[in-house]
Amino acid sequence: MKPRPNHKPKVIIIGCGFGGLEAVKALSRAAVDITLIDRTNHHLFQPLLYQVATAGLSAPAISAPIRHILRREIKRGNLTVLQAEVTAIDAADKSVVLDDGERLDYDHLIVAAGATHSYFGHDEWATHAPGLKTLADAFDIRARVIGAFEHAERCANPDERAAWMSFVVVGAGPTGVEMAGTLAEIAQHTLAQQFRRIDSKLARVVLLEGSDRVLGTFVPALSQRAREQLKRLKVDVRTGCKVTTIDETGVTYDGHEGDVQFSNHLPTRTVVWAAGVAGSPLGRSLAATAHAELDRAGRVVVQPDLSLLDHPEVYVIGDLAAARSYGPDLPKADPKPVPGVSPAAKQMGRLAAANILRRLKHEPTEAFRYRDYGSLATIGRRAAVVDLAVPVFGALRFSGFFAWLFWLFAHIWFLIGFRNRLVVLIDWAWAYMTFERHARVVAEAPHRPGPPLTPPLQDAPDTQPLA
Repeated sequence: MKPRPNHKPKVIIIGCGFGGLEAVKALSRAAVDITLIDRTNHHLFQPLLYQVATAGLSAPAISAPIRHILRREIKRGNLTVLQAEVTAIDAADKSVVLDDGERLDYDHLIVAAGATHSYFGHDEWATHAPGLKTLADAFDIRARVIGAFEHAERCANPDERAAWMSFVVVGAGPTGVEMAGTLAEIAQHTLAQQFRRIDSKLARVVLLEGSDRVLGTFVPALSQRAREQLKRLKVDVRTGCKVTTIDETGVTYDGHEGDVQFSNHLPTRTVVWAAGVAGSPLGRSLAATAHAELDRAGRVVVQPDLSLLDHPEVYVIGDLAAARSYGPDLPKADPKPVPGVSPAAKQMGRLAAANILRRLKHEPTEAFRYRDYGSLATIGRRAAVVDLAVPVFGALRFSGFFAWLFWLFAHIWFLIGFRNRLVVLIDWAWAYMTFERHARVVAEAPHRPGPPLTPPLQDAPDTQPLA
């Protein structure tokens, strides 16, 4: 390892998501040399990413340049920000390898590389069913959704037109439910009366879920209310359905009605994947060099203090960590799994930073204790479900219009920066009054695999929409 002139302990943080950002802020005043590495130049408020994908918000409204967010920390003189991709971690050599081959040494490492899409062994589905993790994903899905209606306007064949006007969302967690509800609103309100040959209100939105209910992490009562709210938005919710094939013709799934098993094919040209996530590929690199254990989703199994067994200088946080909560009210033999949500990532980032400082002082580290403040999910206009953990009073659960208002202001509050909060508030207020989605501009149509379109229709003398 090369000697460093300042002799400060070197901390490398991989990823500037919620966890990485909190870790930087917690360490920035300490006598350490911090290097933050991210493959993009921006921090993304991922809970609202589906709004960019469905043209409700523009990308700058939910993102901000990393260097701007951390400008105060950079001025302190101990933070270096690099836009690069870490391709490998050598835990034995205490170094990371960047995409250009450069190798950086560390004394302490925080890996907050996040997660990627999991297609459960069917990676070929990714071409036809993009997931939603990055701004690039959001732009792709937006182009596919807007382009589907444009293609339908050109179709002379009724079956082909119906396929373009059918939208399938796979996975009924919060992202899938929010996506399906918003797609229905686009069809029912935003695009109504904007086409001559098609009626956007005839579009079909199908939500497929493998388990028996939507929003499976919520209590059954809220799950049922969410399903009812989706039904009012004309979303076709199908639970107990296991997808078996996704290709250019549509989605095939197995389901059951009582004791009767069946297989069904949904003709569609637009599929959104919201069914599964997997740990970043960096987890496998850690498993190889640090002998770390991975769970079934490719997440790194961490110790109670979020470090790795045999490598206490390495911490894994956020969606890449298979972590458990060790609270004083929980028996040590039965800790609770930590969900992959932004509040958990923030708390992990702060604890990892604090434990590094404890190790520098030769103090014992602390176990992670997740403070669950509750869960929120919006279904659509004036519809949401809220499950809050209120101290002393216990759980507070409600749905409908007031839950939607709570969801709205909670997300505005946690956005990065006053400008973003103001822009989102104005955009949402305008959309609420007019049903308009100003971010419908698509720079370039995406490549759509499958058979060529039928020739475009000639202008017809009548203006009746084609059903």
